This record gives sequence, C-alpha cells and structure tokens, in this order.
Amino acid sequence: MSEFQSAATNHNQLRGTVVAVQANFYRVLLDNRNQSGLIPENFESNYLLCTRRTRLKKIGQKVIVGDLVIIEEPDWLDGRGAISQVLSRSTELKRPPIANANIILLVFALEEPTLDTWQLSRFLIKAESTKLEICLCLNKCDLISEQQQQQWQERLSSWGYNPVFVSAIQNQGIESLREYLQGKIGILAGPSGVGKSSLINKLIPAAQLRVGKVSGKLQRGRHTTRHVELFSIPGGGLLADSPGFNQPDLDHEPTDLALYFPEARSRMSRGQCQFKNCSHRDEPNCVVRGNWERYEYYRVFLEKTIFHKKQQQNTPDAESTVKLKIKKSGKSQYEPRLASKKYRRSSRREKQQNLQELYDEINIEDIYQEYD
Repeated sequence: MSEFQSAATNHNQLRGTVVAVQANFYRVLLDNRNQSGLIPENFESNYLLCTRRTRLKKIGQKVIVGDLVIIEEPDWLDGRGAISQVLSRSTELKRPPIANANIILLVFALEEPTLDTWQLSRFLIKAESTKLEICLCLNKCDLISEQQQQQWQERLSSWGYNPVFVSAIQNQGIESLREYLQGKIGILAGPSGVGKSSLINKLIPAAQLRVGKVSGKLQRGRHTTRHVELFSIPGGGLLADSPGFNQPDLDHEPTDLALYFPEARSRMSRGQCQFKNCSHRDEPNCVVRGNWERYEYYRVFLEKTIFHKKQQQNTPDAESTVKLKIKKSGKSQYEPRLASKKYRRSSRREKQQNLQELYDEINIEDIYQEYD
C-alpha cells in the first residue's frame, strides 16, 4: 500500500479539499466526515489557509485545486495549517488545472448570443476528450419559445446529448440543476457571455462572481473569471468556475477524433471499419461515414486537427535537440543531440507516415474558412 493510499485510510488525520490556489497558499475546505474530535467545536470556519510542506516541493508533488490533502499542525486560532500529503487523484485535468472532477457542466446560451452549433461542437469535443461526464446546460431559455426548445431538444438528442434548459435570470431549472450536481465535483465551462457567472451566482449565492455584459456589436462576453476556484454547492458538492476562453483548442490525435462524437461511437459499436486506421472520410466500407448531421463537422475538425499536428511536427522542439550529460565530477551540462535514424522506432515512423498521408489529402484553403 502506497503512502498516499495509507493516508486515505487513516481517520486520525485531518483531511480536506483544496478549493483555491494563490501564490504559495492553499485554501482548504475541511472534510467534516469522520473527523469528530479533530476539529474544535469552537472553530466556526470550514476552511484553513495552508502552505505546502518543503518535502512535497522536493519530490515534485504539486498541489492543485480539487486535491484531497492531509493537513498537519493546524493553528485553529489563526485558521492556518500545512499540507503534508496529497492523496491519489481519480482524475486530473491540465486546463483548467483541477483534480478529482467527475462532471463538466458545459454552458451555452440559446440567445444573446445565438447558439452556434459549430462552436458548441468544438466545446463538446474538448469536453469528450476529458472522459468526464458531460451535462449540457442551455441558458436563457426564457428568450425562446417552447416550440423552439423542443426543436433544440430533438436536435441535440440526435447528437447524443440530453440538454438541460435553464434561465439564470428567471431562476428556471436552477433547483433541479443544483440537485443534479449534489455530491459531485464539477467544472463549469463554456464561451464567455453565455451567463456562466450569473448561473453560478444562482447555484451558489455565496460565490457572488463578477458578471460581464455581452458586447452588442460582437455578441461576445467579457472574461470575468481570472482563476480556478471551487465553490461549495448548498447541500453538498463543489463547482469550479474555470477561466473563460473563446475557443478550446483541437490538440487531439486525429485517430481519436471520431471517438469524441457520440454519433460516431454509436455507429462503431454496431460494426467495424474495413481499415484499422480508417479516417472515416473516403475509405470503402466505413461504418462512420454517413448521413448524420455533424458528419461534415467531423470532417472539418479532422482537417484542422491534422493541420495542427503537422505544424507541431514541423516546429523544432528545443528539448529534443539537446541532451543532459553528467560528468564524473558531478557537474551536468547540456550538449547537442546527434541526429540519428538508426534507433528510431518503427511505430513512430508509421505514425508519421499515416499523418502525412492524411495531411496530403487536406485542402488547405478549407482550413481558413470561418466555421467558428
């Protein structure tokens, strides 16, 4: 049993969840379960402001939002402590940096700004790549008719999603959404201007996030969230408001892209393509290619992904051109790495050849068309 796993089974240690990180300080929400006698009855706060033990820094153990941690030497008078251990993570995202999340609350507006299905698909691809549960939340439902809501429901169901319709302004669907998030660590994501900050203020009144107005000319919102922070949902659960961004990247492997479309996954579950490395475009006996709405979206995103990967390969990597050499004296220095193809693995060469074949088939002019 590892050090981290043994810590998790020791109920005599003070535990908590990191909800915010700033500089070298960590705000930790105390875990009240099975901690009777560890937290003084006269300690009214649920949080401790902590630092990280030097030992964790030496072993390269980072502490990020969402981490379950062990706290030592709490100073209950000043509300401070020190993080001594980080428990094993069930999930970990790099952007935003958050651990142990299990659901993504993807928020889009139906109007103001008008829902763009290309932009929505791009966010869905990014969310699918995390392998977390996805809850598609459509805000500002008060701005469209019930008939339009039904049309969106049917359309998105054909994509493989069951959207939740809410209105942060009129409190529609807020309580049901709060109940759905109970006991989970969620990440709020979506483009700016769709009402993410307004929604989190309704779900968690204590948060009181700054709300940005939508630009009338550009129909885009202003970024109001500057850092990742977990907020406690009344009744249980945590929700992170990730910093706003206009478009997520398409930094995926081209061969994985089809797996991020539920429609394509459904088709692949019913059969297999003739070729193992099928790109699902013009190959014979392809089970994915067909008459489904987002198939054209898939083709465009595939071309962009291949183009992006090719650009990355053509960009020299500074670390790959040098190597670290340690001398007998103990001193180390970087020296130029000799170029050699002798020991190159065949799997890597095959991967590059497949990517080149896909790249050669791309119409570069299509890459620069405005689909976003």
